Amino acid sequence: MTISPQHVVRLHYVLCDSAGHVLDDSRRREAPLEYLHGHANILPGLEAALEGLAGGDAREINLTPEQAYGTHEPDLVQTVARTAFPGVEELSPGMRFQAQGPDGPRTVTLIEADDKQVTVDANHPLAGQALVFRVEILDVRPARRAELAKGHPLAADVAATEVEDRKQ
Repeated sequence: MTISPQHVVRLHYVLCDSAGHVLDDSRRREAPLEYLHGHANILPGLEAALEGLAGGDAREINLTPEQAYGTHEPDLVQTVARTAFPGVEELSPGMRFQAQGPDGPRTVTLIEADDKQVTVDANHPLAGQALVFRVEILDVRPARRAELAKGHPLAADVAATEVEDRKQ
């Protein structure tokens, strides 16, 4: 079975930057990545590159910044007053905070701070970077009705409950 919309895909991946440094590896988790193809559950560029692959296939997929997390937008870097961080005694580069943006909550990364000002970046930490995914497709199956309704794969116990509900 090949990867196409309305199918659940299980895969392992290694994510690297363009210099080959490993940023993430799904084998370090309890389970592989599972997603519902065609429902924007993963990066659009990665999803497009996976289309048509089948269980057992392995590929290296190179994504431009535009296909991954977008370009780095300088206007998303702001300097704000230190008072915007009440109750946080120590601030250091790399810390992440939830901030309210014009389109709702947004994660910002602290770039630098002193006693009066804090510079934060609301770009995704991987924005502006070309990425390399090494993927191994484990299996592909048609999505269940409940998964299509929810827009993502469901745990096996939830799917089993759905089957029992249909029998009654």
